[in-house]
Amino acid sequence: MVHYDIIYSMKYPTSVTLNLPEWLNMMLSGKALLLPDPETRMRWVIELSRLNVENASGGPFAAAVFERETGRLLGAGVNRVEPLNLSPAHAEVMAIAFAQQKMKTYDLGANATEPTELVTSSQPCLMCLGAVLWSGVTRLAYAAPAADVAGILGFDEGPLPWGWQEELRKRGIEVQGEFLRAEAAAVLELYKKKQGTVYNSRRSRG
Repeated sequence: MVHYDIIYSMKYPTSVTLNLPEWLNMMLSGKALLLPDPETRMRWVIELSRLNVENASGGPFAAAVFERETGRLLGAGVNRVEPLNLSPAHAEVMAIAFAQQKMKTYDLGANATEPTELVTSSQPCLMCLGAVLWSGVTRLAYAAPAADVAGILGFDEGPLPWGWQEELRKRGIEVQGEFLRAEAAAVLELYKKKQGTVYNSRRSRG
């Protein structure tokens, strides 16, 4: 029999809440958003990343899940690591989670007639790469590469595997990288100017 010593009363969390900043809630509270043009989708996502910095509501990253053919928005997210005290609250994870809740499915590729894509302001880190793999999206488009995120800000993006893009393609996920890179990099520079927090692992402090 295992014996436990009760030192003091502790209430453990039994649920976790992911939420968006109020300014983004307001943006999403109107009509359904349709952005048929891929460039417009990326510019919209980059603008979210900028607004997240300007409003001091998280890190300089944003992402959104769209229907590939129609451009209908299914879910949007911005980085919320600091405000929520949750290291998994990266923009890609947030966008995927909200899209899955909206569609009431863990597999965003379940409906083959309506494929989905993830559009993100920066290349997914190691954690988010896994989230993309399991999300069900059939396309990934990103703006700033990991080299910009690390070089401009010093974020540790993790040991990204060599050939990761080809591995996604093998699993039916198309990849388009460095799309509007300069515009996304400008947001990273803004975060640096505002001296935003660079939160890294214990062994990589930037």
